[in-house]
Amino acid sequence: MALFLLDHGAGNVQSLANSIKKLGYDFSWISSPEDFHKASILVFPGQGAFHTAIECLTERGLLEPLYNYIQSGKPYFGICIGMQILFASSAESPSTLGLGLIPCQMERFDDTTKPVPHMGWNTAEPIDSNTLSSEGVSSSDHYYFVHSYRAKYDPEGNPEAAMWAHSTTQYGQEVFMSTVQKGNVFGAQFHPEKSSVAGLTVIDAWIKQSLAGRTPAEPSARIPRLPKSQHGFTRRIIACMDVRANDEGDLIVTKGDQYDVREKSLTSTPLSSTTAIKTAGAVRNLGKPVALAARYFESGADELCLLNITSFRQSPLQDQPMLAVVRAAAERVFVPLTIGGGIKDTVDPDGTKRSAVEVAGAYFRVGADKVSIGSEAVYAVEKVRAAGGILDGSSAIETISKVYGSQAVVVSIDPKRVYVDPATYDGPYKDELVHGRPDSPESERGKAWWYQCTVSGGRETRPVSVVQLAQGAQILGAGEILLNSIDRDGTGLGFDHDLIGLVKRAVTIPVVASSGAGTKEHFVSVFVETGVEAALAAGIFHREEVGIHEVKLASRLAGINVRS
Repeated sequence: MALFLLDHGAGNVQSLANSIKKLGYDFSWISSPEDFHKASILVFPGQGAFHTAIECLTERGLLEPLYNYIQSGKPYFGICIGMQILFASSAESPSTLGLGLIPCQMERFDDTTKPVPHMGWNTAEPIDSNTLSSEGVSSSDHYYFVHSYRAKYDPEGNPEAAMWAHSTTQYGQEVFMSTVQKGNVFGAQFHPEKSSVAGLTVIDAWIKQSLAGRTPAEPSARIPRLPKSQHGFTRRIIACMDVRANDEGDLIVTKGDQYDVREKSLTSTPLSSTTAIKTAGAVRNLGKPVALAARYFESGADELCLLNITSFRQSPLQDQPMLAVVRAAAERVFVPLTIGGGIKDTVDPDGTKRSAVEVAGAYFRVGADKVSIGSEAVYAVEKVRAAGGILDGSSAIETISKVYGSQAVVVSIDPKRVYVDPATYDGPYKDELVHGRPDSPESERGKAWWYQCTVSGGRETRPVSVVQLAQGAQILGAGEILLNSIDRDGTGLGFDHDLIGLVKRAVTIPVVASSGAGTKEHFVSVFVETGVEAALAAGIFHREEVGIHEVKLASRLAGINVRS
């Protein structure tokens, strides 16, 4: 039987290819409408906006052949956007019609009581406990979700659509269909290819069942599932690697204090692996960041973040060492990868213009799930503010989120404190002032400050506050905030809770706390005191001063839900 993968041209499909290779299966790619006739098993993975997926399929002449393939009765597995297009439509673009197999519209999550997108690890509870129909989905495992739109599980209001429900997931107080199944069709809203061993199990179970020609049992009657008091959503522990090229052209992982990453302070990671990977421009030693990423995956990190902190010496698409890093890491790591550095409009040495969407697309095609935008986000927000809040659609945030969805865009913020006299300050940021408390570190007591944003790795300040930048980034279309702190970076004093709380209250998208972690207790306190969705660290993990498993154990003992 021939296994084929469908690439609609806008999303990370390489990760699924890596997963299937790891499981030991051969596959081919759908490259033309005629290939659907060759396929006996088809998987359609991907991420991105609903309308983009439908438009890409239509433009390539693949939408009707895809529908005909599904109607033929041959096995089909849709992942994320590959599942969503099975529905009638999406509120993301109501005028764009889906395949209409499931008579239900995808609706946006309510963000009044929780961040949206739904980004992170959550449980999926099968409707039937029958082993044959479970497709490897287990209520005891966690799976990686990243989406803003969901199909409500509503047996009373829409019984026909509910009959497609294979498992449900609760986010906040909303219960939605996390997997669907009927006959030859199976779909998952989560990303099994990014869900570690649990996700690989789902993929393997579905392929084996399809190869064996087994047909799932007819679905039983569906009954309502009321929201529980607590959902299965977990807090994320993220390992970050700051990667830069040294003068020999080797990519190394580095970590300085308070953004000092000059050559004199560089220390490479103590790993012996040295894998030479050929890139477009040269052969670069990429072993250390790739091996470190693999170590973190095996240690239980929920996500990995690779940041090229010195950007690129040539055009990103002609001499892009990070592409090789991501490609190699994605072959060994089966959790989400966020990539940052140089995500912007550029010009090649020959004068060819390259858009931010092209640069981001290059990352996604080799295995990245999200891209992180730093300085360009500051300039974009400044531009919008100067235009009185009018968006022109030209920023990297807007163009990338339009094609790939807001969940694919992270804005990395590098703020620093500006101290003022609390008795006399009457400036434009008085409503954002933070005052040192009696229990604050001694250096902060009796002082007041606001947070000013910076660019160029913290070397240049800009006339934008952290709240203005965070809110502006959300308006432009970012799906997550990576919140650093120049003042706390590398100090080991703990996360800046005042900064994190300020931003958490200002936006309705997920926030990742970064900078300052020195102990496992610092992770516990930032989760408990700020409610932040994720916490990131670099140096303490690199130096093995604190292990990821230690952080998770301490969090679990404190009653915080984390992935096993």
